[in-house]
Amino acid sequence: MKELSLKYLVKEPNFITEKTPLLILLHGYGSNEEDLFSFETQLPDNFLIISARAPQSLTFGGYAWYTIHFESPQKKFSDIPEAIEAREKIAVFIDEIQKKYKISSDKTFLLGFSQGAILSYSIALNYPEKVQKIIALSGYINSDLLPNTIENKNYSKLDFFISHGSVDQVIPVEWARKAPEVLNELTIKNSYKEYPVGHGVAPQNFFDFKKWMEERM
Repeated sequence: MKELSLKYLVKEPNFITEKTPLLILLHGYGSNEEDLFSFETQLPDNFLIISARAPQSLTFGGYAWYTIHFESPQKKFSDIPEAIEAREKIAVFIDEIQKKYKISSDKTFLLGFSQGAILSYSIALNYPEKVQKIIALSGYINSDLLPNTIENKNYSKLDFFISHGSVDQVIPVEWARKAPEVLNELTIKNSYKEYPVGHGVAPQNFFDFKKWMEERM
């Protein structure tokens, strides 16, 4: 594990060029950088894979990007200032990784699960120049994390793969279904799929987003 602004795991291909695709992984609440990194054995060998660790330490080796107030009357109330701070840390981290390996934004994929997906949406919609291909698994677009001047952003190169479990017990599927509506209004390219699972990634879901990635390499 190497030291940049965030701790992370890395799988480097045998050769890295300006054409090497970069995949940055953002785990969910209470997990860690080893979780999504398990995907690396089944992804193409030419990918540079980076799995970041969230900055907030929880119990039993878990981490969070920001606090969730489970006792809140609104249920699962997100700490927005912390979420914005996390988004900015991730944005800096993306710059650091791209600079370190000399990889451009058009070769960068950002994959987030749950809390990581919420932040992936926010990063792409606030900083569309940093990442272009986003895989949002079991998350939703939090309107509190959108830019104030959304109409001034250039979203022409963004491309989303979105998926959700139809019986997700953590983040209601209805929240996820709103994402394509928001993206369509902004004329952002997107693909939305649902799977008959809870809050997790079904095997078919993995193969679908893997194919989506391979088509964009």
